[in-house]
This record gives sequence, structure tokens and C-alpha cells, in this order.
Amino acid sequence: MLAQLAEKRTLRPELMKRLAQVRADPRLKPYVEAGWEANLAHLGLLKERARRYPVDDGQVLPTRLGNAIRRLEEYGYDRYRLDSQLLWYELNSSAPAEARKFADQARTTLDFLICLLYGNLMVAAAAIAALGWAGRERITLGVAAVILIAAAALWYRVAVVVTDDWAASVRALVNLGRKPLASSMGLDLPSSLADERDMWAAVSRVAARPYDDLSAQLDPFRAPPADTSLHVDWRRDTPSATIVTDGDGRRAG
Repeated sequence: MLAQLAEKRTLRPELMKRLAQVRADPRLKPYVEAGWEANLAHLGLLKERARRYPVDDGQVLPTRLGNAIRRLEEYGYDRYRLDSQLLWYELNSSAPAEARKFADQARTTLDFLICLLYGNLMVAAAAIAALGWAGRERITLGVAAVILIAAAALWYRVAVVVTDDWAASVRALVNLGRKPLASSMGLDLPSSLADERDMWAAVSRVAARPYDDLSAQLDPFRAPPADTSLHVDWRRDTPSATIVTDGDGRRAG
């Protein structure tokens, strides 16, 4: 499929260059020779796996689970320059309740699977350690250890897949929560994406570092002060009443 697009020159020049690098990678040679490019189902699976990795190659970690979690941590920064890890509590306080609920449920499911994984490994380790003095129970302990290790490998694979729900919920949290977050911080969300990225980069800088001259980069995005033309005036002749007046001293309404 990619080769056909390249032949028709429908890919951008930078993507054609990247495609050439991928096709030249010896690790992918078996897939290219097998004709995987013409198999849309296989290509879809490869795309699904690729989405479980960070966009930035510099953020790639040694394990699949680590990469699957890392890609959701970098989503806000990659799209909007909103550091969702640094501003996690502010974002959760401002995002819609449903988005927070979905994120909490997905995180709970992943935590449960990781607990199962480590629990199985710990019990398997205990069974292996007991083999030295188990006597007749050695076979039982050995079989139990093998089953537990296999179950741990299964929980690991399931945990990687479950991160898809967590990534989707964090994506919704960032997309739906960034506007109320800006309002709650006294900022106006810019109309252009480029300006919004500059704003969130400035917010992250102010949150992460002590105040300095660069903090003033946030000033253009600050919301104007609220209208204070109406104020509450307590009159001596009406101690039990509140009179609301405008700026000229006339009673409002």
C-alpha cells in the first residue's frame, strides 16, 4: 500500500524519504519480501501496534508496556505543548466529570492487571525457592511456577492492550479539559493552534520553574480583568439593606 502510494507520488517528500529508510531497514526485510504492504488487515495491525509507541523517538522506552504508557503521557505536549504530567491535578480539577471518570476507570483496570502480574511472579518465585526442600511436592511446585509465569506473561500482554482505553481517556481529558483549564487559570484560549501551543508552553514553564523574565511570555494570553463598574455600597441610613450602584453613584436596576 505504501509502495503504491509512493509510486503515485501522493506522499509528501519527507514521508517518501522516511519510507525509503524503512524499506532499507534489514529488520523489516522479511515483511517487505512477504508482501505485507498489500495486506490491509496486516497493515492495520501494524498501525495499531505503532500507535502504542511515543511519537517522539527520544521518548521510546525498553519495554512495550512502558512505551504504551509513555505515549499517553506525551499526548498533551505533542499536540498542544500542554504538559499533562506537570499540570495533572489542575487538568483533572477542570476537565468534565465524565472524562475524569473514564480516565480513573481505565487506570484502575491497568493497576489491577499489574498487581496480578507481580503477584503471580512473586508466588512463582516463592515456589521456585521452595523446590530445594519440597521433597515429593517438587513436581507440584514446579508446575505451579510454570503456570504462574505463563499467567504473568498473559497479564502483561493484556495490560499493554488495556492501555488503549487509558490513552483514549487521557486524550479526551486533554482535548475537553484544556479550555476550562485555561479559563480557571485566568487565560483566554487563543484562536490559532500555534498561539495555543505557545500559551501552554508558557504555562508549563511558569509551573515548572521559579519566576523569571520569561514568565512574562504568559501576559498576552491573560484574560482582561472583570468589569468592576458595579459595586456594593452599604448606606448608613439603611444598615440592613444592600444597595447596588453603578460607577456614577446611581442605583443599578
